[in-house]
Amino acid sequence: MQPWFDTDKVFIGGRWQRCASGGTLPMSDPSTGREIGRIARGGAEDIDAAVEAARKALSGDWGRLTAVERGRLLARLGALVLEHADALAEMEATDVGKPLTQARADVTALARYCEFYAGAADKVMGETIPFQQGFTVYTLREPIGVTGHIVPWNYPMQIIGRSLGAALAMGNACVLKPAEEACLTALAFADLARMAGFPDGAVNVVPGLGAEAGAALTAHPGVGHVSFTGSVGTGRLVQTAAAANLVPVTLELGGKSPQLVFADADIGKALPFLVNAGLQNAGQTCSASSRILVERRRFDEVTERMAEVYRGKLAAPAMSDRDLGPLISARQKEIVTGYLDLAGQGQRVAEGRVAPDAPDGGHYVAPVLLAGLAPEDRLAQEEIFGPVQVLLPFDDEEEAVVIANGTPYGLVASVWSADGGRQMRLAKRLRAGQVFLNNYGAAGGVELPFGGTGHSGHGREKGFEALYGFSSLKTVAAHHG
Repeated sequence: MQPWFDTDKVFIGGRWQRCASGGTLPMSDPSTGREIGRIARGGAEDIDAAVEAARKALSGDWGRLTAVERGRLLARLGALVLEHADALAEMEATDVGKPLTQARADVTALARYCEFYAGAADKVMGETIPFQQGFTVYTLREPIGVTGHIVPWNYPMQIIGRSLGAALAMGNACVLKPAEEACLTALAFADLARMAGFPDGAVNVVPGLGAEAGAALTAHPGVGHVSFTGSVGTGRLVQTAAAANLVPVTLELGGKSPQLVFADADIGKALPFLVNAGLQNAGQTCSASSRILVERRRFDEVTERMAEVYRGKLAAPAMSDRDLGPLISARQKEIVTGYLDLAGQGQRVAEGRVAPDAPDGGHYVAPVLLAGLAPEDRLAQEEIFGPVQVLLPFDDEEEAVVIANGTPYGLVASVWSADGGRQMRLAKRLRAGQVFLNNYGAAGGVELPFGGTGHSGHGREKGFEALYGFSSLKTVAAHHG
């Protein structure tokens, strides 16, 4: 894997350049633990330059484009993503540690976001409002201006697509700060935008540490909206910093998402979703289904069937394209194994395996299925962000809702039942930004608004709703005299 661009530079105003400090940070391969290159250690000075470049773009070529022209650029960018699919997938697999097949799916998702927002760019419309005699009143949706985007390391391409795609479609100029653990496809996105013909300054990318470049971006007075995906703790810091400038923030902060399995469910149909929704990307997924709630009379059956699948799961190097890859870092492995140390041996219902040929320096954790825990147990309450799922029994619908809603999070939930009335009741009662009925995740759903409540954050990305979040509403009242 050899990127076609310079990995140790920032991308500002349409040009690759050294960061102001000249410093760099190491990139490592989670599958081996070895350093694979360097990225720029951007800081406040680089963020200043990026915001200024974005401002110039808004008052220049980028700001003068029509919605149709912005859509054409996004369509061209989506086509370039697909042309570079193999290289992008290999970068993502190497940088993040996810199996190659999953990395390829992320490439497809990035292209799909570009396609979706390309088509949506010229379809954001205002309204006319009935008012007093002698007036014509209407609303306009306008770009906010400069938008700041901080994306995490687990799904760089997908989150860049859903965040920057919508912001660019609305005509904003973007400054992106990717996670220092995984920057390669963010940098590639910048160069593909350049190749697609985006005007200088429309897309700017400044890698660096969160405490340096990230903090500078969220607190910058020239940024009109901040989008952040990551931990609850960092999300609080982001919102606090943005509040000083009175700018809106979109926060997606993770979850402890449940799947509710009732006795009348088709367990055979549900089983792949029950397992894979928790183990995809080694469980390092904000919307991972880490709690499986099962009606008691089928609890033993579901436990055994999931356990059987778990025993066949293998964690292996990303490029070997097995069930799971490694965790992103030694620190993340330490966090996950620390949680697992809290579980008694009898609570470990089943475990997968780490491939015998997995490099010793890689950050591997075999998937673990837990049961015999109370709903208030730490392992059933806190986001572990690893390949760990917890099985919890319930006796009736009321108890299922109490357990499902019994964490601070509210991102995603799923209901497995043949009872249509129950499906509708629970869709209303479950505290979550998305509720899936007899499925989980809807295969990614680029078109579906995504976000949470409580400690899962606020605001929505994905779908048409994101365009409203990245725009400002203006009311125009014309008096006819």
